[in-house]
Amino acid sequence: MSDTATVHAHQFESLEQQKEADVLGMWTFLATEVLFFGGLIMCYTFARLHFPQAFEAASHRLYVGYGGPNTAILLCSSFTMALAVRAAQLGRQKALVRFLIATIVFGLGFLVVKGFEYHTDYVEELVPRFHFHWEGDQAGHAEIFFWLYFVLTGLHAVHVTIGVIILSVVAVLAARGKLSGEKHITAEITGLYWHFVDIVWVFLFPLLYLIGHR
Repeated sequence: MSDTATVHAHQFESLEQQKEADVLGMWTFLATEVLFFGGLIMCYTFARLHFPQAFEAASHRLYVGYGGPNTAILLCSSFTMALAVRAAQLGRQKALVRFLIATIVFGLGFLVVKGFEYHTDYVEELVPRFHFHWEGDQAGHAEIFFWLYFVLTGLHAVHVTIGVIILSVVAVLAARGKLSGEKHITAEITGLYWHFVDIVWVFLFPLLYLIGHR
């Protein structure tokens, strides 16, 4: 058996073909995620156009002091993820592990801040149906805003959690030396997913937090 056969799955003719299939598979998955989040954002946009005053008032109840730092955290995590991918390409295993751990820490930091924010929303009675109280006009329309807010940010938080789990697995594999050589494609694919998660938040932050802010 040739050496080439030992480094790629039997259904592929070459390692290069396997790498192309792996990348294409991730891009296809991300395309479905774009459609998923895109549909939700379109629903949000439709509601915002129909209830602009209520959505602006509801948006002002969100704390930029939570959303802003979380945006910075994810941007930093994209940077460390890019460094991790580069380290994998160069075969620098120790650097790869360090940058993956840094990305994991940023991801966990994002989730912790989001947890505090959700707790604040609950205390201020902004959780639709279960614990919602709105003083003033258009309470129903404001509740629609918070329904969309929790759905969008909640699903994003789920994706961040999944990303942290994947990063942890990849970090363990890297620490055991199983991502050396041509196997750096695993880190690259993981990086694609993580950058997508970050990009989604870059869209959600201004859409939800900055309505009417100057």
